[in-house]
Amino acid sequence: MDISDHHMTDVGIIRPDVHIEVHVKSQSTAKRSEVRTHVLSLLDRHSTVLGSYTWTEFDDEFLAKNVESVSVADLTGPKLVDLKVHNLCIHIFSLNDDSPSMLALEEEEELSAANHWLLPAAEFHGIWESLIYEEGIKTQLLDYVSTTIFFSDRNVDSNLIAWNRVVLLHGPPGTGKTSLCKGLAQKLSIRLSGRYAHSQFVEINSHSLFSKWFSESGKLVTKMFQKIQELIDDKDALVFVLIDEVESLTASRSAAQAGTEPSDAIRVVNSVLTQLDQIKRHPNVVILTTSNVTEKIDLAFVDRADIKQYIGPPSASAIFHIYLSCLEELMKRHIIYPRQQLLSLEELGTMNFMESDVTRLSLTLRNLAQRSVGLSGRALRKIPFLAHALYGKSSTLTVEGFLKAMERAVDKQRQEQASLVNCV
Repeated sequence: MDISDHHMTDVGIIRPDVHIEVHVKSQSTAKRSEVRTHVLSLLDRHSTVLGSYTWTEFDDEFLAKNVESVSVADLTGPKLVDLKVHNLCIHIFSLNDDSPSMLALEEEEELSAANHWLLPAAEFHGIWESLIYEEGIKTQLLDYVSTTIFFSDRNVDSNLIAWNRVVLLHGPPGTGKTSLCKGLAQKLSIRLSGRYAHSQFVEINSHSLFSKWFSESGKLVTKMFQKIQELIDDKDALVFVLIDEVESLTASRSAAQAGTEPSDAIRVVNSVLTQLDQIKRHPNVVILTTSNVTEKIDLAFVDRADIKQYIGPPSASAIFHIYLSCLEELMKRHIIYPRQQLLSLEELGTMNFMESDVTRLSLTLRNLAQRSVGLSGRALRKIPFLAHALYGKSSTLTVEGFLKAMERAVDKQRQEQASLVNCV
């Protein structure tokens, strides 16, 4: 099931959905129906899971040969889940290993301001899971796009109930807005694989667009959207269009009106807005946009967005989970050794955050997360690398030694941040 009615029990109780994502090996020639049968058998044998769970090793010879992983996806918290009382939505996919291509506008020329991927792409694999925000943000975005497709499939009259298939993510730099757009498109290409035979992702860079093409009076912009229209014309394809730093549209239009940019610039901006209005009418397109400077976004564009989601710097709890995922990865790679159990915030909460031999390291990590508030998501992901590069005195460190190195790396990042502010 991708988008369909929820299954109900005989007494009319809705069975909530649980999504199972099955990553098939790229060299596998197995039929999807066979994969599904073996996955259902696996889930029947292991019907109780602790939150989101992933199998990567299988006793079943067929699964071992054909499948990379089976994941119970997007469940929050460490609670036990009985799969037998849920409606299982099984999504079977393999990844495209191709590098992004550039959309060719003319035979002699290639468009450097737009890249094109086939989804799900190997390059985007794991992005969604790596992004940690306040609870609900990712789920809301998934639900929003799912509903746009559902309403379109049911031919809901958009004159009566309005939606534009436009998402705007705004907030300070380094909070993962662009990555979230890529992860969202990847996740939906998997979730909707039963509805669409394939998915495409086109990323337009606003800065490149305007710096290169002012002199062309919007002609090349129109050509670019004609290429996107060709992708949309394939009704078996779901097309995602990403416009990064969409405030560039506003900046260009304001500069043109103020006379500081060629008057031609305003035609480029208006051309983009007109083209967006044309493609958003199609049921198989989703327009994703980001902005680092919320107050500079063109009101004409803001009105087009159905979802306007602020993406701010990570909270202390989000930072804790980011660091925890980093430490788990380093333990898996034996860069931190020996492996030691680190507790989640929920588990620490059940122990009232009291210090003991069991909680000591996890509480140290919690304190480190609180000291790291204010750093961007991009900076936080670099902390473990900087800790090892600058303060790791051996190739392998204990968890305790690594946490001390991370503390020094956080202090260094804060000093550098303060120096940059003082310079400005």
